[in-house]
Amino acid sequence: MVEIWPGQAYPLGATYDGTGTNFAIFSEVAEAVDLCLFSARGPETRVEMREVDAFVWHCYLPNVGPGQRYGYRVKGPYAPERGARCNWTKLLLDPYAKAMTGQIRWSQALFSYDHRHPERLNTQNSAQRMMKSVVINPFFDWSGDRPLNVPYSDSVIYEAHVKGLTKLHPGIPENIRGTYAAVGHPVMLDHYHKLGVTAVELMPVHQFVQDEYLVSRGLRNYWGYNTIGFFAPHNEYSSAGHLGQQVQEFKGMVKALHEAGIEVILDVVYNHTAEGNQLGPTLCFRGLDNAAYYRLVEGDLTHYQDYTGTGNSLFMRHPHVLQLIMDSLRYWVLDMHVDGFRFDLAATLAREFYDVDRLASFFDLVQQDPVISQVKLIAEPWDVGAGGYQVGNFPPLWTEWNGKYRDTVRDFWRGQEQGIGEFTSRLTGSSDLYQHDGRRPYASINFITAHDGFTLHDLVSYNDKHNAANGEDNRDGENHNRSWNCGVEGPTDDLDVIALREQQKRNFLATLFLSQGVPMLLAGDELGRTQSGNNNAYCQDNTISWVDWQLERENEFLLDFTAQLARLRRRHPIFRRRKFFAGGSGPESGGLDDIVWLRNTGEQMSDEDWASGFARTVGVFLNGRGIPSPDPRGQRVIDDSFMLCFNAHWEDVPFTLPPEDYGQSWEAVVNTAAPLAEFAVERSFKPLDVVDVDARAVLVLRRVF
Repeated sequence: MVEIWPGQAYPLGATYDGTGTNFAIFSEVAEAVDLCLFSARGPETRVEMREVDAFVWHCYLPNVGPGQRYGYRVKGPYAPERGARCNWTKLLLDPYAKAMTGQIRWSQALFSYDHRHPERLNTQNSAQRMMKSVVINPFFDWSGDRPLNVPYSDSVIYEAHVKGLTKLHPGIPENIRGTYAAVGHPVMLDHYHKLGVTAVELMPVHQFVQDEYLVSRGLRNYWGYNTIGFFAPHNEYSSAGHLGQQVQEFKGMVKALHEAGIEVILDVVYNHTAEGNQLGPTLCFRGLDNAAYYRLVEGDLTHYQDYTGTGNSLFMRHPHVLQLIMDSLRYWVLDMHVDGFRFDLAATLAREFYDVDRLASFFDLVQQDPVISQVKLIAEPWDVGAGGYQVGNFPPLWTEWNGKYRDTVRDFWRGQEQGIGEFTSRLTGSSDLYQHDGRRPYASINFITAHDGFTLHDLVSYNDKHNAANGEDNRDGENHNRSWNCGVEGPTDDLDVIALREQQKRNFLATLFLSQGVPMLLAGDELGRTQSGNNNAYCQDNTISWVDWQLERENEFLLDFTAQLARLRRRHPIFRRRKFFAGGSGPESGGLDDIVWLRNTGEQMSDEDWASGFARTVGVFLNGRGIPSPDPRGQRVIDDSFMLCFNAHWEDVPFTLPPEDYGQSWEAVVNTAAPLAEFAVERSFKPLDVVDVDARAVLVLRRVF
């Protein structure tokens, strides 16, 4: 017999206090709820939850502690036409579970309908096929750990996958490769430091489900955008065990990264769950209270509103959905010590009714929350619904993945005809997108590549996607990649093509690190990682997606070049301004404007130049005198001034340096067309000197005096 006490309705989830565990779960539609306990061997033990307050069912079990497997069964109506899908025979996960053990083992038992007769209720018991929720030990020695609070303007973000980042790393013990422990291993810390990384942005680590349709084809949901547990670190990334040990290992990773001065940002998926559409399984939310958790189609409650392309969308008007998300965010900050979040398909979170609304309740809750409002908030500012592309439209507290930056920079370097003003706007922080509501240049998270799409190597090696390995006849993935293969599709032995591709990589990296805003680097791009032209490797949990660390020696020059760009940015606040350029001069600016745009003749750009749709060259003078300090508490600072010369033309272009008012002597500090050894050599130039900028190259000059 299990001793049962009434317990409390708050907090939700399973909470161990050192003596026993309080269980609490929300369901407004439930008529009865059983807490189901499981041991490694033996039958299921069911505990009737008799206490209910404000639709929260609860009890306290003394002597039940960490490692206890559990789930729920909910008795209530099964009436899909009314939006209700309760089924007593289905074991349900706890939405607030802090850990989960096992994996879904797909079978008919997991579905509440008969596959042959969808109108019939399926009463097979799903317990043996389900993963289980786990009670955890919440205690951890965080001594010495503290929030790093790296200013956005100083940040360099490294987007990585927990498994793929370290699975093939020869310097990490084999038994921990591909795990949380490996992400915080000293070998990786050294790599982050070499790159100048200030934050690691981890692709989804919330517990997710391997999709049935992928498993049946021998594939896996590698990316993990299929969440089922918003509080639980994914158990497959743990080297220590799945009965709560994954929580301790995750915390250990965060602590190690913090000690090295590296922030942790999580890619979170609060827009949908792994239960899919009306034909999906009953794993958690659907069986607890379908109409409360999910957005149903008005007039047809058997179907789900889908703004995500995954089958369902969470019901952002329901208070318990909003509470779930906010409780989850606070948990990851307060208990797991993470430093920020990147919100997948964030436009969906703003859909209280139909349209994306920047005044939605979710944004209000974030704005007033004393915890969440103080961490990094990064939106993927679009979804797949009507009006879902919202770059530049998120509230002032937020930063955004700048998709327009990615597209514009790609077009510029592949020689696409476009207004030069579009490129220069992206280079200087996209004031057209962010300045109108008081945001700063760092509202723009700049990126050339991300997990979704080509790697940097593939961006310069393929015109077309090559996704045959995904098993969808190359129909999946983006068709318009804005890529250029430099004359040959895929691998080649042509040394001229190889050299051009390497130079194009350097062009992209130089543009990224010299742009105002926050640079985000895709893990492995600094090593020349390739996915062989696959631009949608979401299902490739193999060497197609994993970082190949054997490339480190082969591409040592590219790695060193990336590291040098990061050092240049870190040493010079002119490249990471806290405020947009004003286009004017001040008392501390030496009589020169803070930014001056120049033709290759050395003259200032004219209206006619800006109107040209085919311009492929531009020079920019960045005035380092009297710029806003990168330290919010500081005064204006004096930095070096720079000339940046961009040439996307297929021929060399002579640039005439500006007159002596701009500087009496210049030296080259970056030349993307030169070998690494050459641009370590200081070559001096004088006013009005004519400098040849190589075809498809960036030249950066620093004013000496």
